[in-house]
Amino acid sequence: KCHYEVLGVSKNVTPDELKVSYRKLALLWHPDKNPDNLHEATEQFKLIQQAYDVLSDPQERAWYDKHRDAILNGGLGGDYKDDSLDIYCYFNSSCFSGYSDDEKGFYAVFREVFQRIAAEDEPYQDEPVEVPGFGESTSSYDEVVGPFYGFWQSYCTARTFTWLDTYDVRTAPNRRVARLMERENRKVRDAARRQRNEEVRQLVQFVRKRDRRVQRRKRELEEKAAESARKSEAKRMQRILEQKKAMENYEESEWCSMAQLEVQLKDIEAQLDSQFGQNNTQSGTTTEQPAENGAESGSGDSDEDEDPDELYCVACDKCFKSDKAFANHEKSKKHKENVQFLKDAMQEEEEQFASVVQPEEITASANKPEDAGDSLEKKPPKTKHKKRSKK
Repeated sequence: KCHYEVLGVSKNVTPDELKVSYRKLALLWHPDKNPDNLHEATEQFKLIQQAYDVLSDPQERAWYDKHRDAILNGGLGGDYKDDSLDIYCYFNSSCFSGYSDDEKGFYAVFREVFQRIAAEDEPYQDEPVEVPGFGESTSSYDEVVGPFYGFWQSYCTARTFTWLDTYDVRTAPNRRVARLMERENRKVRDAARRQRNEEVRQLVQFVRKRDRRVQRRKRELEEKAAESARKSEAKRMQRILEQKKAMENYEESEWCSMAQLEVQLKDIEAQLDSQFGQNNTQSGTTTEQPAENGAESGSGDSDEDEDPDELYCVACDKCFKSDKAFANHEKSKKHKENVQFLKDAMQEEEEQFASVVQPEEITASANKPEDAGDSLEKKPPKTKHKKRSKK
């Protein structure tokens, strides 16, 4: 019998709790306290004492926890027989009859198989594990079928397989040999655990491949994927058509705008021709009217081919199309500065010219008659400032 069951405690009991439980049971089953049932009390007291001796020693307890199953099922001498479920017989479609929910149907048979595997692992689990059920033929995939396969496809057994140990560590002559023995035993246990996990996972794949609920779910997903692909293709074609139509509209709009620009340019050219074309044709043929003394101009200089109606600023050397623009220009600071500069320059030229001409006039008046001198009293004509041609 299991030592934990004898003392009535769980496998994670603390040393203090173990001692309290032992004292209560020892007083209850002490032979001196049970004279009427002496034989049974003596046997039970021995079991309590033996269980406490093992579990109260940390090293003994650790070893017992590792080999508890082997001890309870025949010991380490090779007499133990593994009573776990042989799942190889279920890798065959002959183990079930049809896909109904009756006793021999697919869902009833494999529901019992997985329940038994979970029950075998339960004693080796430190804490209870919630195992999803296999369900029935009409079970929901999202609520039952999906969680079930999600759990069992990553199955790991909780069984220790200590009954397969090759060596009894308690018989080791020293610590070094004990470690070597434990290492070999661990290799055997790990190999058995991997084999069990692989067997169960392969069974899960076998069952899942034949589960009509999974097949139905697969068809639903394929139909949804196909429908989604059709919708995506339709949206893609719709976008292409919209883009093509937008490009056509854009090209047509651009063509219309260019045509309108051409019409506007022709209108502007016509207006310019009507306003300035006639004067431009006459430019270069007119001569400048005499500025002083009514003298006629007989020269055809290229500097005189400007439009006589055009407003020209001599000081700034600029032409203006309207009176308003010319008036605004005359008010500008730059124009006033240029006018003042021009006046100063002309004044300086006149003074220089006067300083040269005056001595010559005095000499001529002394050598010529008075009538000739009268002609010299006339002032020299002012220099004419011609407009520069537009550049």
